[in-house]
Amino acid sequence: MQKFKNRWEISESWQLIFPLLGVLSLLFSSYLISQYILSSITISKNGLLYIGSLLLLTVIFTFIFLTVTLKLFKVLESKWKVTYRWELIAIFIVFAITGSTAARISDPILSFLGIARETSSGWIYWPVRIFLIFPIYQVLLLIVGWTFGQFKFFWSFEKKMLSRMGFARFLKN
Repeated sequence: MQKFKNRWEISESWQLIFPLLGVLSLLFSSYLISQYILSSITISKNGLLYIGSLLLLTVIFTFIFLTVTLKLFKVLESKWKVTYRWELIAIFIVFAITGSTAARISDPILSFLGIARETSSGWIYWPVRIFLIFPIYQVLLLIVGWTFGQFKFFWSFEKKMLSRMGFARFLKN
């Protein structure tokens, strides 16, 4: 355990929550993807074959996602200026929660506005949805980032992104 703590620069026990949440997120995502894949195949959901296939696919996807994530950490560790390696996990979790939440929130708002995917042209629906998600995502990114103790990183991230989009004059300190 000490080797793990040293590798991720974990000095306090509470910081272990981030690797735990990261692994649980990878497992859950892998499970959902495996379940989706198996739903397209005609296998009885009560059978041992289905449970074994679900377990095997979940393990395979978890391994793939973990491998990709660790490679991303190596690349982003030098690009993003973080104090501790465990903060990278927290930042990834914030991005995941924020993206999922913004996407979920946009559906009810679009429904309230009377815009549905089934009844609207894709040329109207998707630009309106993206235009709607963008500000929600920006605000959520700061709120969730603050909740996970990464407000400074995400505020810097927001300022850089918005200035690249031409909104620098609105970001004066």
